[in-house]
Amino acid sequence: MPTCRLFLRRLRVRQSVRPEVDHPLAARDMDMERHHCWRAGPDTWRGWRRQMEAVAKAGYRALTLDMRGYGESSCPADATLYTPFQTVGDLVGLLDALQIGTATVVGHDFGASVAWNAAMMRPDRFTAVFGMSVPFLPPGGKSFLQQLRKAGKDEFYMFLQMHPEADGEWADAATTIPGMLYWTSGSAEDDQRWDPFDPARGLTRRSPVGIPGWADANDVAATITDFQRTGFHGALNYYRAIQPFFDMAGAFAGATIRQPSFFLMGKADGIAKVRTLTEDGLRKYLPGLRGFVALDGIGHWPQLEATAAVNDALLCFLIDTR
Repeated sequence: MPTCRLFLRRLRVRQSVRPEVDHPLAARDMDMERHHCWRAGPDTWRGWRRQMEAVAKAGYRALTLDMRGYGESSCPADATLYTPFQTVGDLVGLLDALQIGTATVVGHDFGASVAWNAAMMRPDRFTAVFGMSVPFLPPGGKSFLQQLRKAGKDEFYMFLQMHPEADGEWADAATTIPGMLYWTSGSAEDDQRWDPFDPARGLTRRSPVGIPGWADANDVAATITDFQRTGFHGALNYYRAIQPFFDMAGAFAGATIRQPSFFLMGKADGIAKVRTLTEDGLRKYLPGLRGFVALDGIGHWPQLEATAAVNDALLCFLIDTR
């Protein structure tokens, strides 16, 4: 892949936007020229700071947001308000509020799920999509959760996050947030790293190093403060909303994403234990796939663990699709 590495010394957040929608999102906007680059992620907007710097320096208008349930955005208690029907609506509402016609959407983890579904549901507004860590899961038929239940995988981590008790298990954010970052990353030892099928190697263990060195300590501290204020119920509702979405999304059975797409993951990510991902396998539902990158030694947070590689891939994708 060609190198397109560009940096800024400092990111300046220009404004906070709260569009007039039922469940407003906290957003950050960098006033740049040319295209628009969206970010939706499973943490707060701060997790995208390094990518914001790179794409803004390249001349793109970069937007990042707190998904509902995170940071400064609203946190509905009802889990059925966290399906892609609502979260894609949030993205469309924010585009409308900022008078943006079309955008490239970029997402990681649950943010990737939102990004993929935004591209599937509204190709007129989201003209390209870059997903990380979690692939596109086309609706229709039995959900992957139903398949796992049938296979007897009742201790799969997502099932545990759906329980009401999970809110309390995550509640000590000063412990669980650094622990989740460390144990899901390539920094953890192979035999101790998070395993989605083994509760003994779960997400909420205390980190042996505190905040990992590849993460920005101030950003992580701010995220901890956010969760100490909001709790984890909203964030965990994304797990609880998975099956309701599959139950309601039959109209999209067999849908593909034909606009340009890209998928990037870390080879040391525990998600890789759930299914084997290949470029050919992804292309079945992503006929516009422009690239597939799996990074050696990198876990679940490639945008933080391997910033330069992610920025290279993202910038080259944006240049290729402009």
